[in-house]
Amino acid sequence: MQSLTISPPDARFRPKVPPPLREPLGLFAFLRAARANPITTWMEDHFTAPVVAGEGAMGRVTVVSDPDLIRYLFVENARNYRKDDLQRRVLAPGLGNGLLTAEGDEWRLQRRTLAPIFNARTVEGFAPAMNAAGARIARRLARRDGMRVDVALEMTRATLDVLERTIFTHGLPSDPDALGRAITRFLEAVGPIDPLDVFGVPAMVPRIGRLRARPAIRFFAEVVDALIDRRRDLMEAGAAPQDLLTLLLAAQDPETGKGLTDLEVKANIVTFIAAGHETTANALTWALYCLSQDGAARARLEAEVDAAAGQDGFHYPDLPFTKAVMEEAMRLFPPVPFMSRQAIRDDRIGRIKIPRGSLVMVAPYVLHRHRTLWDDPDAFVPERFLGPARQSISRYAYLPFGAGPRVCIGQSFSLQEQVILLAHAVRAMRFTLPPDHAPVTPLHRVTLRPEHGLRMQVERRG
Repeated sequence: MQSLTISPPDARFRPKVPPPLREPLGLFAFLRAARANPITTWMEDHFTAPVVAGEGAMGRVTVVSDPDLIRYLFVENARNYRKDDLQRRVLAPGLGNGLLTAEGDEWRLQRRTLAPIFNARTVEGFAPAMNAAGARIARRLARRDGMRVDVALEMTRATLDVLERTIFTHGLPSDPDALGRAITRFLEAVGPIDPLDVFGVPAMVPRIGRLRARPAIRFFAEVVDALIDRRRDLMEAGAAPQDLLTLLLAAQDPETGKGLTDLEVKANIVTFIAAGHETTANALTWALYCLSQDGAARARLEAEVDAAAGQDGFHYPDLPFTKAVMEEAMRLFPPVPFMSRQAIRDDRIGRIKIPRGSLVMVAPYVLHRHRTLWDDPDAFVPERFLGPARQSISRYAYLPFGAGPRVCIGQSFSLQEQVILLAHAVRAMRFTLPPDHAPVTPLHRVTLRPEHGLRMQVERRG
């Protein structure tokens, strides 16, 4: 467990979250709670035990929170664990068969093909575009000086702006706000757990959530088709910009020389738009919320960004505390609250038998607050991600982007984007949570977002 020299415990901010259950819920109570907000169903044992296994509404489920066992699951024996049917059934209709949902050889081909697009040099080259998006959101917020703004919406606009400047530099064929609303509608529609899925009812039986998601899915398809058609015309004319979309369309598997199929290209574009932008916007929203409740952290971050600001914006390596704030926000409010796998063959994880076909879960929301892995786990303490304290964190105790072969391919892109956008926002404005704001509660809808939004007072700093 890490040891920190920081402010005394009574001065730390501890976000309010649903308390762990001390007694298990009955079947129907569990289904109601899981549909309303899955993070309300975690038990106290999950936050204290390395492994919790048992039978429930979803059959046998093993929840793993031991870093060594997580390494075994995600790295050493990863080939024995695939994305489970429930995840694929929920996400694939909207996201297609891209990196997030593909399996086996199809996934390995896509991963090899796309990996060069997200190498360190390419990501670093996107810093000017991220700074331009940051400057734009700072100007937009400055025009709202003294007003209340929906921070979640503003961060969504900022991350969609980054997408337009890095992936689709000739612009999106629709209003970015409309695209943001479609992404939100899709996640809200498919996010609630459907009892029909829990009980294994065949996929041919309609689900209400997926029916509600259809307009958003059609909208995604129209946007992506228009993007691809327009870009291929530019590529044939030799006039295409070298952004991520061009790289994606031209990408080739380094082993076979094959490119991606049209369906794979479309699926990965939708994944980059929906999953990539949504998780980054939520992380920024949670960071601004935590900073609004911790004056010392806010003052330290403001001092750092004031000192680091240059004529062209910010240089990512010059913002270590800003990065630590983002990492701590993602510890408390991980963009993806849980990851599940299905065993292909019988196995053992530690002393626990894993039957073929059963679910194994690693829940970053639980792991990041586990009593045996973190000092004062419920407190907002950015300093735990600085210096020697950062080095003491086990690689498999902190998983905002997953781990192993299926680790998020865009993690370096996302973290650089988060840090630069946060620096611009905080240098321009100070964010305050009004005293009459509804309680800020995390809601699990595929990603983790504030249940009632986050309307904050913004005021110019300068």
